[in-house]
Amino acid sequence: MAHLNSLYKEIKNILQEARQSAYRSVNFAMVIAYWKIGKRIVEEEQKGKSKAAYGTALLKELSVQLTADFGKGYSETNLKYFRQFYLTFSFYENGHALSDQSNVTVNQKSHALRGELTWTHYRLLMRVENEVARHYYREEAIAQNWSTRALERQINSFYYERIISSKNKKGVIDEAKKETNRLALSPEDFIKDPYILEFLNIPSESGFLEKDIEKAIIQKLQQFMLEMGKGFSFVAQQKRISAEDEHFYVDLVFYNYILKCFVLIDLKLGKLNHQDIGQMDLYVRWFEDNLRTSTDNPTIGIILCSEKNETIIKYSILKGSKQLFTSKYKLYLPTEEEFKKELETELLQFRLENK
Repeated sequence: MAHLNSLYKEIKNILQEARQSAYRSVNFAMVIAYWKIGKRIVEEEQKGKSKAAYGTALLKELSVQLTADFGKGYSETNLKYFRQFYLTFSFYENGHALSDQSNVTVNQKSHALRGELTWTHYRLLMRVENEVARHYYREEAIAQNWSTRALERQINSFYYERIISSKNKKGVIDEAKKETNRLALSPEDFIKDPYILEFLNIPSESGFLEKDIEKAIIQKLQQFMLEMGKGFSFVAQQKRISAEDEHFYVDLVFYNYILKCFVLIDLKLGKLNHQDIGQMDLYVRWFEDNLRTSTDNPTIGIILCSEKNETIIKYSILKGSKQLFTSKYKLYLPTEEEFKKELETELLQFRLENK
């Protein structure tokens, strides 16, 4: 038995390493492709007579054609990121020299785009305006094998600035190492990158990033809403939205043709916190900015949260729409009691079936 366990661990390591290797290969091909796309966009824009107007029209038309041929990932916003990527890291081509505050020249080789860093790493680095700081974060991310969350944490906490100004550099470094270890990637995370799925034009499977219990209950909630709510049409499960460098997934999206509005539902297992509420507000605002038309009423968000024996229902709607929700929306939504009863019933059923 001990021999079998040892053999299993060895085979498991082989498969995990192979997956990571495949991921890194695809990721680096994607990074290079995006850099080259950015370069071509810049070159083409520079030929335009009216640069601003020409650039806007060019990106819009490119986005339409690329999306039709290659699927998601080629919005006008993303094309602007590709352009910025080339402009920020143009030294990949010309070997531009960078001098830090100690007058140490960084050689051309150190500027090459690196396969250790993902597209999300580079998008985070593009936020750093200080060229010396950007180079420092890039080299540390490679040397310390920082995940994207770790890199973002260090940038947001001004790690570079604290290092160069602090008398207790060891204390700053030790604190950073402790936090980056906490944010380290697991091997499974390497195959869950939405950018990779986009680049390969592989559709995300429903519930791809959800726990089994959440997935099971969400499927029941979908049917519950269609049965109990009046005028509801199902739109999507695990609807992906992107904000800056992060991807989020709305559990359920409906459109109510009586109310003429989108209704978003998110399930949280455990204690409801301010981050959950802020995330739903983000979902609502994203739908307001990207999908709501002039004839639609304001989007409504509903968070269903279960903590021990208590179920909490939290509604999220834009400030100016509170009265509209009170007087009209509740006529067509399941009541809070109906929501609570359904969620508690499904949680109990799931636990009984999986004892």
